[in-house]
Order: sequence, then C-alpha cells, then structure tokens
Amino acid sequence: MSTYRVITQTAELEALRSRLLAEPVLGVDTETTALDPYQGRIRLLQIATPEDIFVLDLFALGLQALDILRPVLEGEQPVKVLHNAKFDAKMLRHHAGIELGRVFDTMLASQLVAAGDMTKRHGLADVAQRYLRERVEKAPQLSDWSGELSRGQLEYAARDVAILLPLRQALIQQLKELGLIRAAKLEFECVLPTAAMELAGMPFDVERWRALVEAWEQRRAHLEEALQSELAPVATQMDLFGRAEIAINLNSPHQVLTGLRRLGLTVEGTSELDLLPYRDHPVVRLLLEYRSVQKLLSTFGRGFLEHRHPVTGRLHGDFHQIGTPTGRYSCSDPNIQQVPNLPEIRACFRAPAGRRLIVADYSQIELRILAEFSQDPKMLEAFLNGLDLHRMTASWMFKVPPEAVTKEQRAIAKTINFGLMYGMGAASLAARIAEVRERTDISLAEAEALIASYFEIYRRVGEWLRAAGDTAVSVRHSRSQSGRLWRFQFDPSDREQVAAIQRLGKNFPIQGTGADILKRAMRLVYDALRPYKAQIVNSIHDEIVVEVAEDHAPEVAELVRERMIAAGREFIKTVPIEVEVVISEAWTK
Repeated sequence: MSTYRVITQTAELEALRSRLLAEPVLGVDTETTALDPYQGRIRLLQIATPEDIFVLDLFALGLQALDILRPVLEGEQPVKVLHNAKFDAKMLRHHAGIELGRVFDTMLASQLVAAGDMTKRHGLADVAQRYLRERVEKAPQLSDWSGELSRGQLEYAARDVAILLPLRQALIQQLKELGLIRAAKLEFECVLPTAAMELAGMPFDVERWRALVEAWEQRRAHLEEALQSELAPVATQMDLFGRAEIAINLNSPHQVLTGLRRLGLTVEGTSELDLLPYRDHPVVRLLLEYRSVQKLLSTFGRGFLEHRHPVTGRLHGDFHQIGTPTGRYSCSDPNIQQVPNLPEIRACFRAPAGRRLIVADYSQIELRILAEFSQDPKMLEAFLNGLDLHRMTASWMFKVPPEAVTKEQRAIAKTINFGLMYGMGAASLAARIAEVRERTDISLAEAEALIASYFEIYRRVGEWLRAAGDTAVSVRHSRSQSGRLWRFQFDPSDREQVAAIQRLGKNFPIQGTGADILKRAMRLVYDALRPYKAQIVNSIHDEIVVEVAEDHAPEVAELVRERMIAAGREFIKTVPIEVEVVISEAWTK
C-alpha cells in the first residue's frame, strides 16, 4: 500500500483539487460515526489515486470544505470507484449536498459477475480475497470513529480505499469476459436513484397503521376463538379460573388436520391448495381468513411501527439493487416492496400535506417483452392495436367475439398468459384456474386442452419458449436484454433438474429484461425530477412511486410516464410501451 497523507487544512484541499481532476479514476470511501445518515456523521473521506492516498478528516476540516472537492466528486470525470456506493452516496448527499458523478461500484460488479449465484458474499473483504487474493481486515470498521483516531484506524481507512483501484481492474476484466459491461453501466447509473430513494423514505401514517393493526389483532382473536370451538370442541384441561381450556395450536398443520377430519372433511393436508376444494365450508373459510390475518400481523403488523424513523417519521427500506438472480430489487428493514395491494393498507402510506404521490407502473410489461422476443403475430396484433390482450386471448381460445367474453373466461386467459410464460404445467394451471372458476374442479385433460389451444393461437410464443428453455439447458446459462447473466448448475441426467432449468430459461430473459427496463427508468425519472420538489420514494418490480408538491403533480406525472416509456423503448423496439399513472394522496393504483 502507498503511504497515506492525512489532510486537516483547507489550503491543502485547494492544491489537491486540480491534481485529482486530472486523474481518470479515483478510489473513494468514507468512514462514519453511524450507518444511518440521519444519526451518523462523516468522519473521514478517503481518496486514492494509483500513486497516493489522501485521508480527509472532516471533523477538522468541516463539511463545508467538501465544496472545494465538489467538481471532483460530482463530475463525470474522474470516475469514482466505491464499494457499496449507495452507502457513501447517501452520506454525502445528506450531509454535504453532494451528488456523486459517474461511479463504478465494486460490490455491484461482483454481484453481476456472480451470475445468479446468491450464495456468494460480496463484502469488500470477500471480493478482495476472491479477485485479488488479498486479505482485508474489517475489525476496525466497528470501532469508534467519533473521537481521536488511532494510527490503526487511519491505516485501515487508507487500505480500504487503496484496494479499490486494482479491484476495479480485476472486475472490469471479468465483466468484459462475461459480456456484462452494459448491465454494469445500468446498475452503476442506478446507484444514485436508489440512494436518494432510501434517503427520502416512504411517507407513513402511523396512527392509521396502529388502528389497522389493532383491528387485525381483534379479528385474529375472534377467528381464533371461533376456530378453537369448531376444531377442538372438547376441553382438555381447565385454566386457573376453572374455565375450559382448549389445547389446539392453530399454527400446527397436524393438529388442524386432526380437527378438520373430526368435522368429517376428507382433506389430505392443510395447505391452501389442499383446502381449495373445501373453501366454501364455513370452518375452512374461517381458517383461511385466520391465516391471512396472521400473515399480515407477522409480516407487517407492529414491526412497521418499530421501523418508523425517529428523525423523519418515515419508513426507510434497505433496497438491495441486485436482490435476486433476475436483477430485481429486493428490500428489507422494512420490506416496503411487499406491502399488500389492499386499500386499507395502502391508505396508510400517505403524502404529507401539500404533496401528492404519483404511482406509475408498466402495463403488462413482461407480456410485452415476450411479444418482442417471440414476434408472435397474434400477440403483436393485440398490442399494436391497443387491445386488451387477456380479452383477445379468451376470444380466440373460446371462439367467441371479444365483446362476448365473460369475466371468468378473461380471468382464465389471464392465468394462462402469465402462467405459461413461467413454464407452468397442466397440474399447476388446473389449480390456478380452479381459483377463478365458479366450480372448483378442472380436470388435467381440460387444462392440457387449454394449453394446446393457447399454443395453437400463439405458435411463435410456444416456439420461443421451447427454444429459450432448451438453450438454457444446452449452454447452461441465460441472459436478459442488457446481457445480465444467470449461470445454471445442474445434473443433466436428472430430469427434474433439467425441467427446472428449462423453466428458468423461459422466465429469466423476460423477468431480467423487465428488471433492466425498471433500472433504466429509475435513472431517467431521477434525472427528470431535479428541477422539481419531487423524489422517488418506492420501486416495486414494474412500478415507481414519486412524491411531489401538489402544484407540480400533473406536470411531473406526465414527465414520469414519458421517461418510463423512453426506458422501455431502449429495450423493446417493436411493441408499444404503456405506463399507467395515478395521482393520489395515498399509495393507490
């Protein structure tokens, strides 16, 4: 490692600026007193060139000193190399109003190179060991950065930033060899929108949520009492006050199964699929509702209240940019992506007074991607003429005019349109269709006939899906439109494993391209919002949520729609892209 220089005087920064601006690439890192931008401070900013390392003590310099380096940090050149750039971007944005320019994120690059292997770790120490065979000591990271710094802490800070430049070189080689340069550019450009989205947080009506949780808890208690009396009608013991105590655990499949059989139901198990034929039975109806309420409480419930930020009063999820092998975001602490689309729940996410939420989502984006890839004439006909694809599918399948298609027929067509894209077989399709039909039974032969009818209409879709699945097996990988890669490990002699890879091969190019489009849209929307008092506050697979001043809502909504369409057109050339936009006080579609 090169020797490092600690900078505590503003005059030193003035001299340093022109030198740093002449560099094509810099390593950049920060050390902070806490991980939360609203509760921590930036203690050190480290900058590495190929020859030197500079450690800026911002407690001595003051944050205003960063204005001197603003052209360096905000400019397109030099390229800034960071590991988990989202963290440093949030800190610099919140504390110094600095918006990082062009970045290379070694963590995201490593995740792309992992090509769908979600078991690999991507901390700086892991990545340095994997690609440079160098050991990085991370223990000082947990030390106190708010007091007088030790030599060990300063050396740690210098080593952390010094390793970024050689690490970038190693990863660039990997990205080139694997054809991932375009995907990497997409991800790097999405760092700032992701950081800003986390920093903004989702508006949250805590009192409304608390009332909703209390209502859920009361409903759960009522359902529990009703189910106990039905499933375990005989008391097994008495409590301390002489009341009959029913000993049945409603979360135990075995005990619930015993109770249901006692009622005369010949069920094989207690899963939702097992209970589907009995869903009209009053006890089964109670049980399914109990599980639904229990899931809401355990997954969201009071946990969301605990995640309400003490400074902002909002929910700040941790968005993982490459959270799945397909390239989609995932979110945690709390997971504000997976909030159920129920009016009473979404109503708790409300814009502050004088502001509005813009909810913009792509219409049937994955089916449009499938139409683009397959160039199926029937599917193209529906999209190019702005027709309802599900209604047209039902019309062609059931041989009735579009205006005569029933609600049930359209629902069946919709199930098939989405299901076959994911490689769904006849058995799974039969179960799904049973959910949308008035009568619950549908034979395997009937489901197979529907599949055959579908592929008779959409022949090119069938050909493309078969080819995509077979190619995934033969070359052992699949790609999205940006070149995003998923490598498959499987035993070619195992028919079940081969079938699973065929399903992934059909789905990954579609879902991965959907992720590509959303990531590109995030950047285009983020850039478009700069002149307005507006910010992205959530992103869910095919949807972007923006908070904006009420006066600007219509103008910004149209801007968001235009940018999302533009992002889609970069990847889909022949099928029109549609974006549905809603302006509301709360998170509704």
